[in-house]
Amino acid sequence: MSKTVAVIGGGYGGTTVAKELDPIADVVLVEPREDFVHHVAALRGLVDPEWTDRLFYPYARLLERGRVLRDRAVRVDQDGVTLASGERLTPDYVVLATGSAYPFPAKIDFQDSASAKAKIRATREELAGAERVLLLGAGPVGLELAGEIKAVWPEKAVTIVDPAQEILPGFPVEFRAEIRRQLGELGVELLLGTSLAEAPVSEPGQAKTFTASLSSGGEVTADLWFQCYGGAPHTAYLDGSLASARRPDGQVTVDADLRLPGQPRVFALGDITALPEGKLAKVAGDHAEVVVANIRALIEGGELRTHTPGGPMISLPLGPSGGATYAEEAGILDAATTSEIKGSHMMASRYDELFNVG
Repeated sequence: MSKTVAVIGGGYGGTTVAKELDPIADVVLVEPREDFVHHVAALRGLVDPEWTDRLFYPYARLLERGRVLRDRAVRVDQDGVTLASGERLTPDYVVLATGSAYPFPAKIDFQDSASAKAKIRATREELAGAERVLLLGAGPVGLELAGEIKAVWPEKAVTIVDPAQEILPGFPVEFRAEIRRQLGELGVELLLGTSLAEAPVSEPGQAKTFTASLSSGGEVTADLWFQCYGGAPHTAYLDGSLASARRPDGQVTVDADLRLPGQPRVFALGDITALPEGKLAKVAGDHAEVVVANIRALIEGGELRTHTPGGPMISLPLGPSGGATYAEEAGILDAATTSEIKGSHMMASRYDELFNVG
């Protein structure tokens, strides 16, 4: 009799686990969204109309044997999964892959794709009419969004404000310097070591001119702003003995084999894990490989694998042809290489293949 696996969350890690285990187990993928959202390309989808529809992939062709339940886990404990619909799943193995929330437009907070696309298009119209754009947060999202805006509207004034003294801490000085050099060439203004003294009067993505004081003195005027910080893991559903793995910050403690401590049948991966590595689609994919191998080993017999967190890495496009990449084994890679790796195609072909489209 086939073993059953419930994968909670249909993002980058969850879809990979579900697809890879589909041939050897009865897989149920629980996901409230209508379609998979390719968030790696979300900022491109905001500025480029041709990319808006390409962000969404139907789940229909992901699995051959298993099923995708459009539902949400409201409680996961050591014995099973309770869904918002009231259905109760009692699988042999559970994979927690619920990811994290992040402000729009880096992540899209609608469960139906029509509403999501309408929000993107409406925001793009507001953005197109704004002469001065303010981005709060100089992390990878703020920097990438600045590059995307400048690639389409080079005449727009783009200002990034962040209380940190430097961009991208934890990466080499040379990498940070290259990103700053390209931002300078694009005309992006970086205001570091400061913050707004009061919140903007408008909603994020809403065109409404305002002037705000800076904590360091001076002021900034913008026609539209976005929040580019503030991710939070989705783990509030953990219950019973699983709840003890949840830390105060919402992240989940995992052992080296990516199981929750003391839970031989429950795995976690991606953004929700408390591992010391980037919250990236690639990392979720690396975790998924280990989870797949370990569930396969538990089903078929074999040695369990462990995951060793990798060092700092980032591929940061600044528009389709700009940006830079850093990985410990490769060093710093230039704009042309970054465009080849990611910026020109945003890795879409990988997901065309995963979801059997095109």
